[in-house]
Amino acid sequence: MRAPSLGPKPIKPPRLKPGDTVAVVSTSWGGPSVFPHVFDRGLDVLRRVFGLEVRELPTARMAARELGENPRRRADDLNAAFADSSIRAIIVSIGGVDSVRILEHLDVSLAVADPKILLGFSDSATQLVFYNQAGLVTFNGPSVMAGFAQLERFDGLAAHVRALLFEPEGSYEYRPYADWTDGYRDWHDPSNAGEVGERRPHDGWHWPQGSGRVEGRLFGGCADVLEMMKGTRFWPEPEFWRDRILFLETSEDKPTPETVGYWLRNYGVQGVFDRVSGALIGRARGYSDSEKVQLDEMVVRVIAREFGAGALPIATNLDFGHTDPQWILPLGVRAEIDVDARRFRLLEPAVT
Repeated sequence: MRAPSLGPKPIKPPRLKPGDTVAVVSTSWGGPSVFPHVFDRGLDVLRRVFGLEVRELPTARMAARELGENPRRRADDLNAAFADSSIRAIIVSIGGVDSVRILEHLDVSLAVADPKILLGFSDSATQLVFYNQAGLVTFNGPSVMAGFAQLERFDGLAAHVRALLFEPEGSYEYRPYADWTDGYRDWHDPSNAGEVGERRPHDGWHWPQGSGRVEGRLFGGCADVLEMMKGTRFWPEPEFWRDRILFLETSEDKPTPETVGYWLRNYGVQGVFDRVSGALIGRARGYSDSEKVQLDEMVVRVIAREFGAGALPIATNLDFGHTDPQWILPLGVRAEIDVDARRFRLLEPAVT
């Protein structure tokens, strides 16, 4: 196994404990103003299941239109949360489509001065990537409305959250959940606040190429959202990719395998597949079994055939992204892919 040169030691936030205060922000779409019953359900889970104190910052329930017109106010809430020493974690209410607009207003020095957990996924990937490039470990995982509100419908999800954020050990092995769902019941009906859609048995992780063991620091997020960052000053420099494990997942917009291929081709032209240690692809939402096969084929076609990275370990159909239940993946933490053992694990705790 190649010895990785993983760069400076990451900045890890302190672990959570019952009684800690977490801030809830809406850095993208104003979902809580549209479906307050779903938002309230998620807040209830944070309080009742994990014993956390919840503080809603001004954007949390701001009307969706007003929120969309004010990226600076969204950024102000995130800056304020990092500046407040009584807050120990920041959890995003839900995703959206335009949080890339807030990045120019964020003060990264506040996050580095007082590290705390920042958790979200989908459009929140912009912030996770932004702070991670400054060294802060950030967390791709459930949001208040999409993940925590439905947490009690999935065995093992609460234990997973505790293992990553509350009670970390020296290493952590990820395992597949027994079943999964593509979405939720109609949120317009308040009785569906914590309900999920049709459940399906897990159809297994896929290992389309590679062998042996590799390690690297996790980095990635929603592929659709990361496309908005490419070519901007917020995108990583070429050497940043050295010895990373890249993870990508697709949104509820269901980009076609061909579209994902276009995106991957851009990574290839940047030289990313020459530098990363491995690639992880999340379970694609809305895909049929045959479309999943096409997606795997496209991933291998671009990475291995077009860019010559035929030995790069790749695992797909993993339990993260826009299906539930989903893992928490900490950006900046050392992880290992063992293709022969069909194993994926963290090699260190994500919090102190």
